[in-house]
Amino acid sequence: MTRPSISAIIAAASILLCSAAQACPDLIAGVPADRLKALSRGVNADGWIADPRSAPPRRLLLQLRKAGMTHIRLPVPADFVMPRFAAKADIDRRLHTVDAALKTLLALGYAVSVDLHSGERFNALHRDDPPGAMSEMKSAWTGFTRLMQRYPSDRVFAELLNEPDIDATQWQGEVRELAGFIRGLLPQTTLITGPVNWQRADSLPGFTPLDDPNVVYAIHFYDPMVFTHQAHWDPAEPLHDVTGLPYPMRADDPKVQQLREQLAALDKRKALAMLDRAIPDRGIDKWLAPAAAWQQQYSRPIIINEFGALKAGAPRDSRLRWLAGVTDYARQHCWGWTHWEMMQGFGLAVTGKADPETLKALLGTR
Repeated sequence: MTRPSISAIIAAASILLCSAAQACPDLIAGVPADRLKALSRGVNADGWIADPRSAPPRRLLLQLRKAGMTHIRLPVPADFVMPRFAAKADIDRRLHTVDAALKTLLALGYAVSVDLHSGERFNALHRDDPPGAMSEMKSAWTGFTRLMQRYPSDRVFAELLNEPDIDATQWQGEVRELAGFIRGLLPQTTLITGPVNWQRADSLPGFTPLDDPNVVYAIHFYDPMVFTHQAHWDPAEPLHDVTGLPYPMRADDPKVQQLREQLAALDKRKALAMLDRAIPDRGIDKWLAPAAAWQQQYSRPIIINEFGALKAGAPRDSRLRWLAGVTDYARQHCWGWTHWEMMQGFGLAVTGKADPETLKALLGTR
């Protein structure tokens, strides 16, 4: 069977987006245009700070920069930079790694967003002891800002907290306090924040933007998860048993029917139920529409700073089609995007080099 060309995949992605291309929305004055441009095309460098040995090779970073990537999101595990969970010497070592990463990335011409990336221990503290969690977040950002003050404020940005795992009302109050605290330390830096509930697009309408105009609002996108997380790495997860699911998903697709039969034969009821609930898929434009409506209401800039599909189970042409569809939608709405991630299960690289077809799908090039 002949595999479709990347041009055909990108063209098909455009067809998937049934709404016509829209003009860029008018935004309030606040985030300078050059910073929004810097955030327009990026990738997450996950794992670099957790283990410096997992830093992406320089040749990959150079290849991505040459291809047109402008932004690196740098997740820093919260549990590694908070006094509640780490000794001062260990925190200092992590911050040294962050500093080295910033020097490397800025020298290569990237803009960087430093992302305080919540983990299990911090999430538990955040739910059980909100004042204690706020103290830890402020301590972490005090450490970050000592580094960030050394670098240009138009190249290094501050992401307050990844995927806050608390009630929306609690976060709405906390985000204002935390943003005000960071703004006092970094007066000119662009801040990045988003809603609760894994920062889904349909959570954004419940989030009131900050009074601070120099803020970009981040959402994450992995829908439909039965497609993006098929062949899940955890055998205990129902989606571990789903593989080969194409995109778009249609009940009359022979591949979908075959997968349903396989799951039924193996008595994988949870996985089968998840598949059936997801068919037919709503389409990328429908999944992301709540965020577009929020932007129309508030005129604030948006970035999809996490999205991706696991490589292990998704058919290659379907994965490329989905990735192209997401970035096409972002371009239509003048949103930035940052792919999750570089070199692991969702990664755009193979054996240390960027996959050229994945890059073409993301960048919308022929």
